Amino acid sequence: MRLLLIRHGQTPSNVEGLLDTAAPGPGLTELGHRQAAQIPDALRAESIDGIWVSTLRRTHLTAAPLAASLALSPVQLDGLHEIAAGELELRRDHEAVRIYLETVFAWGLGDRTPRMPGGEDGHEFFRRFDSSIREVASSGAQTAAVVSHGAAIRVWVAGSATNVAPSYAGEHDIQNTGIIELEGDLDSGWRLLAWQGTPIGGSDLVDADANDPTGETLDDALDET
Repeated sequence: MRLLLIRHGQTPSNVEGLLDTAAPGPGLTELGHRQAAQIPDALRAESIDGIWVSTLRRTHLTAAPLAASLALSPVQLDGLHEIAAGELELRRDHEAVRIYLETVFAWGLGDRTPRMPGGEDGHEFFRRFDSSIREVASSGAQTAAVVSHGAAIRVWVAGSATNVAPSYAGEHDIQNTGIIELEGDLDSGWRLLAWQGTPIGGSDLVDADANDPTGETLDDALDET
């Protein structure tokens, strides 16, 4: 199966640098809606068999234009939601961002024991995200579009892709509507085919002024806060 992991469009919290992970979460900014509107054209060459979204509103809004263009109904899966910030929710100070990112990227690097303050540990995260990806695979889709979240996508790829070092995900950003393409399955493993960190609709949809820690490289996010 080919898996297209698409980060949702820009939200007000992405602009402000907030760790905003709780449901239902914010909607999209004006730029976020423009980013989402460009997805169908950007993926016009793909034969997408199904679309899956998380429980958070921003993924539904991002998937809507693609779903309309393909006459598909997105399927919501509980395990695709963002890594919950727990006690760090709605903070943007350096200490909160440091704890959040160092915790989640430890999971991606192989140490799944650290627990987010007031939240899940790495074992719980991979268990629920893997479970949702298994549901996607069981649909029989040959190419699946999954709209999820910056930290969740990057950490899952870090811990799941077999052909790149786990550190790769922390060294590469994924901006709003960036897309990561993999091929494989949960049993034999996943190969990273492409990592497009910028919006798939084009560079004119980049917001260079946004302070977006869950989408930036680990070094950049920690330097900016």
